[in-house]
Amino acid sequence: MKYPLVLDLAVGGIPVAVTCRVLGFSKQAFYAWRQAPVSQRDWDEAHLINAAADIHADDPAFGYRFIADELPGRGIKAGENKVARLCSQQGIWSAFAKRRGLSRKAGPPVHDDLVARQFTATRPDRVWLTDITEHPTSEGKLYLCAIKDVYSGRIVGYSMDARMTASLAVSALRNAIALRSPAGTLIVHSDRGSQFRSAAFVRTLKSHRLTGSMGRVGACGDNAAMESFFALLQKNVLDRQRWPTREQLRLAIIIWIEKTYHRRRRQRRLGRLTPIEYETINQAAQAA
Repeated sequence: MKYPLVLDLAVGGIPVAVTCRVLGFSKQAFYAWRQAPVSQRDWDEAHLINAAADIHADDPAFGYRFIADELPGRGIKAGENKVARLCSQQGIWSAFAKRRGLSRKAGPPVHDDLVARQFTATRPDRVWLTDITEHPTSEGKLYLCAIKDVYSGRIVGYSMDARMTASLAVSALRNAIALRSPAGTLIVHSDRGSQFRSAAFVRTLKSHRLTGSMGRVGACGDNAAMESFFALLQKNVLDRQRWPTREQLRLAIIIWIEKTYHRRRRQRRLGRLTPIEYETINQAAQAA
């Protein structure tokens, strides 16, 4: 980056030898750069860094190992050690990285808080809440991203995976959109997790004309209605037994949501109706 400065100063009348001496490198190095400003290695590494930055922007949970796995799909072949070196140089870290002397804080919000703890709606598909929870199995953790409609409390979309990445949140959102086909203004409210700040999640919101909303850092009350659902799930499913496999836990979660929570669990705020009953009755009344 200093070599072009030598050229700029030379135009102003400052000798090349003087500039090189002040900046701390030899004239020979400068003239070698001038004959071949960018080496093939530098060119290849620049392309790799750009690709790694794009992959990380889509999903901040991706560290160098996941980035190395994604690069062949973009036509770039590179060893894991090389990817680790370049990512380290450029400060491309996983959102969950733990490095000595490296502290991680919640990132800046990409949306304003449009809900302000007002967990009510007069119609379906006006305010959705979303969050991610996890639970261990003998195979490893299973992560669940769920989306809840505050109008009826119904879980309108969810996704489960062995990794907590942006694709988990994007899959849940796409599942909800496919199920509900929302029309009009719809707010999707979340915390400041990296999955919900990712470029992939924000891009999905924009492509379907949905409005994002985010609570504050460390303020559980800003998404309390979603936390209450996860508390019920924890009590009724997750903590009921030890789960040998992710698949067993996944099926148990689906059965509880679709069979019990949606169709059998009555809620006082809904007039002792289940979410399915409440939506069915009120949609018929609104249509009339």
